[in-house]
Amino acid sequence: MQESRKIRVLAAKPGLDGHDRGIKVICAALRDAGMEVIYTGLRQTPEQIVNAAVQEDVDVIAMSCLSGAHTYLFPRVMELLRDKKIDDILVMGGGIIPEEDGPAMKGAGIAAIFTPGTDTGDIVSFIRDNLKKN
Repeated sequence: MQESRKIRVLAAKPGLDGHDRGIKVICAALRDAGMEVIYTGLRQTPEQIVNAAVQEDVDVIAMSCLSGAHTYLFPRVMELLRDKKIDDILVMGGGIIPEEDGPAMKGAGIAAIFTPGTDTGDIVSFIRDNLKKN
């Protein structure tokens, strides 16, 4: 019997945001759902995030931003992925993201934005339903 590969998720805190309680809750929920989670820690640059995603061969990048810099940081990650011709990683964002910023985030290629209060089961389901890698 062939064992299937676990979904690999890179969880990242881009920018100078030093609040990581929410991303740690998400990491635990994804791990508990059977996914392999790599947490990069605080204060990551978009370049560090993309390089780690490539090195770790992840299926998903989950970023959390509470500082308001998501309008630069999230699209920058997508730009770097495009520059490397990587289009098979599902990229999600979360944190304090104003509703009016949602369309711009989706336009940049962010698959979903999850805000405080989102049920972690909804995030797990979203990942499983929207994976790009086989």
